[in-house]
Amino acid sequence: MTSPILLDVANGVATLTLNRPKALNALSFDMMHALSDVTAQLAHRDDLRVVVIQGAGDHFMAGGDLKDFAGQLHLSPESRIASFRATIEQHINRSVEALAELRVPVIGRVHGACAGFGLSLALGCDMVVAADNAYFTTAYASIALSGDGGVSWFLPRIVGRHKAFELLLMADRFDATEAQRLGVVNRVVPLPELDDAVAALVRRILNGPRETYAEMKRLLNQSPDQSLDTQLLLEAEAFARCSARPDFDEGINAFLGKRKASFSR
Repeated sequence: MTSPILLDVANGVATLTLNRPKALNALSFDMMHALSDVTAQLAHRDDLRVVVIQGAGDHFMAGGDLKDFAGQLHLSPESRIASFRATIEQHINRSVEALAELRVPVIGRVHGACAGFGLSLALGCDMVVAADNAYFTTAYASIALSGDGGVSWFLPRIVGRHKAFELLLMADRFDATEAQRLGVVNRVVPLPELDDAVAALVRRILNGPRETYAEMKRLLNQSPDQSLDTQLLLEAEAFARCSARPDFDEGINAFLGKRKASFSR
């Protein structure tokens, strides 16, 4: 049986593929379990430089698998609450937290449908490159759910509370151009150019200062919960750590020597 989540690691690049193309990569319970397993594996690797998340077939992810959800309808309200809460806490939440805590950039490669948890997953990426055929929706309100995967945390921080409220409540679809305007994605390219655009971004990251990127990601993830004075202190500490690393020497010497820096790999 083919796994609903594929993981390939080569030369420091981990590619995580959502692998239920015939179901538009809809998130089944088996897929939730596989995702938490794979993201836990990534958390324990020290050879990574960048992670790419993509969908197999014609779509990124069209949200939750409603056929799986329908299989829970026979449960009592109490049993249903216990079942969904346990699944989300043990698999969805752990996956999102594992990706956020990685010391390397996580890039979303999005095409086709990006809905429900698919959108939450994309919002949790550090950068997103989208094809011009991508379309987005929170989707949750359409089936009377409030959202998961960190959508209520990521979305207002990216688009603002009022817009986040609208996108969650109305669940309207928006296209890649609007997603870029809102800051949901970083770049939109024609579908035939998507692989090349992601590969170019990966190359830039691979050639950059690895430990500095880790410090940047940590600072950005910490900042929403910190006061200004605390964040300034955290910045000072990270800046000082960076200054003691060989990549700082290389960056300064390359600039003064009018050449391109060659950071450690």
